[in-house]
Amino acid sequence: MNQIIKTLEEQQLRELPPFEIGNTISVSFKIKEGEKERIQQFEGVVIAKHFGSKNLKASFTVRKVTQGYGVERIFPLHSPKIDKINIVRKGRIRRAKLYYLRNLFGKAARIKEKLYSK
Repeated sequence: MNQIIKTLEEQQLRELPPFEIGNTISVSFKIKEGEKERIQQFEGVVIAKHFGSKNLKASFTVRKVTQGYGVERIFPLHSPKIDKINIVRKGRIRRAKLYYLRNLFGKAARIKEKLYSK
């Protein structure tokens, strides 16, 4: 029984770009409105990843601030509803979870960009 479940899970795993916590990403996901289906963008900072990336149950949390209100959304990593993920910029952080951003606003909530010298 375990082998059957493992093979089904391996078939549903997707190849996605390797993004990290602190990166600003743009998630394109499909929304069904009646009979039509459209793609909506959600751009924000990744504040948490859950269960790594090799697990079918893996998910990540993206936070953005819109008109002064913080909005967080949890996406399943290998969901067929996710069309694509674009990395807008890479952030330089020193923590595993960025939940402290919930209490900050304005310039204090910015994350420095990771710059490479190579």
